[in-house]
Amino acid sequence: MTAVSPEKAPQQDSSRGTLGLPQATALIMGGIIGTGLFGLPGLVASYGMLAVLTLVIVTIGAVALALMFGSLVKRIPAAGGPYAYSRFYFGDFAGFTSAWPYWITAWAGNAGIVVVWTFYVQNLFNLDTANTALAMIISMIGLWVPAFVNLAGVKNMGSFQLITTILKFIPIIFIATVGLVIGFMRGNFPSFNPSGDNILSAISSCAAIVLFSYLGVELASVAAAKIKDPAKNVPIATVAGTLACGAAYVMCLIAVFGIVPNDVLSSTEGTASFSVALSDIFGGAIWAGKLMSAFVVISGIGALNGWTMICAEMPQAAANEGLFPHLFAKVNKAGVPFWGIILSTLLASAFTLFSFASATGSEVLTTLVLLTGVTAAVPYFFSAVAQLYYLLTEGKLVNPAAFAKEMTIAIVALLFSFWFVFGSGQQATFYAYLLILAGYVVLLGLYVKRKRTGGVVEGDSSKAPAEGVS
Repeated sequence: MTAVSPEKAPQQDSSRGTLGLPQATALIMGGIIGTGLFGLPGLVASYGMLAVLTLVIVTIGAVALALMFGSLVKRIPAAGGPYAYSRFYFGDFAGFTSAWPYWITAWAGNAGIVVVWTFYVQNLFNLDTANTALAMIISMIGLWVPAFVNLAGVKNMGSFQLITTILKFIPIIFIATVGLVIGFMRGNFPSFNPSGDNILSAISSCAAIVLFSYLGVELASVAAAKIKDPAKNVPIATVAGTLACGAAYVMCLIAVFGIVPNDVLSSTEGTASFSVALSDIFGGAIWAGKLMSAFVVISGIGALNGWTMICAEMPQAAANEGLFPHLFAKVNKAGVPFWGIILSTLLASAFTLFSFASATGSEVLTTLVLLTGVTAAVPYFFSAVAQLYYLLTEGKLVNPAAFAKEMTIAIVALLFSFWFVFGSGQQATFYAYLLILAGYVVLLGLYVKRKRTGGVVEGDSSKAPAEGVS
């Protein structure tokens, strides 16, 4: 349960990485911008222009996280990201406490993404949204196609991610530029705070919705073992990708607010707010709305592709060091940790099917999505504490200006991680803690097995020379 000594810090052999800087940046941008951006204007319409202010505040926190992860990965360019940082500074227990909740975040988030993705597929092809069986089939395609792409190998996954990210940004750039100009010309902006709540309360409530949209700033650090020269490329990809996503979020939200009247955004049409906006730009043309739906479908499948890889990366890193069941460390002929992908996709599939089949399924899925804010906050918190620990020990030896900057970033990131928990609500927080506690049963079983085998379990590399985790 001790921390990793500096001479045994997990390192990454840069020659083994497959993904270059473009693919690493696409992983960040594709993971952050899935389907959330395209439904965001409708979700926050009741808060009016205060939602823009809230988005700016949340973006600052997300950028602080990105800068912090970029700093951490320079010192510890190993697989697992937050898991590796927690274990390095605080030992096995902290490492597991970061890895298990993050794994929950990854597969539960996929369940949330695929439901919205399914809605846009139905909209694109004029399918009956009341047909539950058809919705189930579509959602399973959305979950399992990325799974098979990932199982085929990292190179295929990286190419798929880059292509889908490029395609998804075509409509985003159009809305953020041409749409922004038209938005100011139309001037359909809502009032500052139509919710009627006081400003602080409204910001907190709105932030609970917006925060989920920024999950993914850490993706490149989690996949460091798959990235060439991670100490250089991961920080660049993380910061650049997060800044690009932040700019897209703010500019697109303002544009859609200006184009589409608030009463329309607040109605059921607001679910497909980008389709409504693009159709309006072209004089109500149906083809424009369909085209936007097509781009959202591409965006969603790209996000599912990236998160599916992450569902296996952190568990593999933990399993290689004896802190996850050994089956998560097993790889197929393509070098892919297949059990992590298969089990995570099965869990996401189960909750997705339940959400379509049950009368209360939508509520369960909403709670599942909200609890990802709590489960993501845990590894974010440990990463921020790890950075603060370094700064207050070794880091204070650097020049005062750099120390002050890094301390400010780490403190903002720490506060930001608390905000995730605060915005998720009591019910989601309760279920998140139950799932996290279940993980400690798994950890206890691993330690019992280690004791029976004389201190070593399958996949435990803690007693081997640190050569990096593949």
